[in-house]
Amino acid sequence: MSRQVKIVLCGLGNVGKALLELLAERGGEIESRYGVRLILSAAVDIGGAAVGNDEGLPAAELLAHLRVGNAVEAFGSFAQPGKTGKETIDEVEADVLIETTPTNLIDGEPGRTHVFAALEKGMEVVSANKGPIVLFYQEIHELARQKDCGVHISAATAAALPTLDVGQVCLAGARLLEIEGILNGSTNYILTRMQQDGCGYETALKEAQELGIAETDPSLDVEGRDTAHKIVLIANRLFGISLGPKDITVEGITKITVDDVAAARDAGQVIKLMGTATRTDSGVQLSVGPKRLEEQHPLASVGGSEKAISYLTDTMHRITVSGGKSSPTGAAAALLKDLINAC
Repeated sequence: MSRQVKIVLCGLGNVGKALLELLAERGGEIESRYGVRLILSAAVDIGGAAVGNDEGLPAAELLAHLRVGNAVEAFGSFAQPGKTGKETIDEVEADVLIETTPTNLIDGEPGRTHVFAALEKGMEVVSANKGPIVLFYQEIHELARQKDCGVHISAATAAALPTLDVGQVCLAGARLLEIEGILNGSTNYILTRMQQDGCGYETALKEAQELGIAETDPSLDVEGRDTAHKIVLIANRLFGISLGPKDITVEGITKITVDDVAAARDAGQVIKLMGTATRTDSGVQLSVGPKRLEEQHPLASVGGSEKAISYLTDTMHRITVSGGKSSPTGAAAALLKDLINAC
C-alpha cells in the first residue's frame, strides 16, 4: 500500500511552477516506483493560497491556471485570497513544506517564517530558498533535531548537481579534507568564453545575459556571493559546522582581464571561480575567488555554464562530479529528489 505524503508548496515562481509540472506528470510513476502518493494539499503565493480537499489540489489544472496569468488565490473553489504561508502551514494538515519563495539574504523572509512554522509542526522541509538556511542555519538545524525532522537543501546547493548526495552518501565513512566547487554557471560561462575566445569580461557578460545564462543584474553571481552562499551550506552540512556569510572571504570575477586569462593559458592553466572549504587544525576555512587551476585538475575542463564539485578525502582520495541542469526544471528536479528521499 502506498504511503500518502501531503505537501504545502510556498512560492509559485518559475521553480514552483516547474515543480507543479513534475508533480502533475509523474505522480503515478512516483507512486508505483517508490510507494509514495504525493498529495498537494495547498499552494501559496504572495496574494493568497489555494487549499485542497481530501484529495488535494489538481496540480495539472492549477499549473494551467497559473500559466495564463491567473493568481493561485483565484483558483476556483480552492481559492483563499489573503491567506499567508504561515497561516496555511499552521492550519493545513501536511507532512512536508516545499519552500520556493524568492531568496532574501537580508532577513530571510518570508521563507524563514515558513521554515520555522513547518518545523514547529514536525514537518519535513525541502527548500530551494537559500536565504533562511544561510542566515539561520544553526537555529534551523537545532529545531529540526528537537522535532526529529529533516531539512533537505539540494536545490539550494547547486540545484541538479548532486553536491550533498555525493558528500553525505557516497563518501560516508571517509574524512573530508577539502571541498572545491564551480557552483555558479553564469560566471563559469563568462570565464570559459574569455579563456577559449579571448574576449573581454564585459563582452562575455553581455553574451551571457543575451542567452539568458546571466541575470540582468548579475551582481550576485559575478561578485561571488551566490557561490559563497552555496559553499557555506555545503560545508555546514558536510563538515557538521555552523558558519555564515561573515565567515567567508569572497572575491568575484569582475576584475579578471584578458591579460590575466592569457597569462594563465600561457602557463598551462585556466581561471575558475572556486568555492573552497578546507579542513585545518583550527577549523574549516571558507573562501570564494578566482583561482588558477593546472590543466590536470579535475575542475579545469568544466566549461560553459556547467557546474562541478570535487571532494578530497583521506581514504577515497578525490571524487569529482559535474553536470546537472541549471534551470528552474533542474531546481525542481532537485526538490522532487529530496522529497522522495525524505519520504
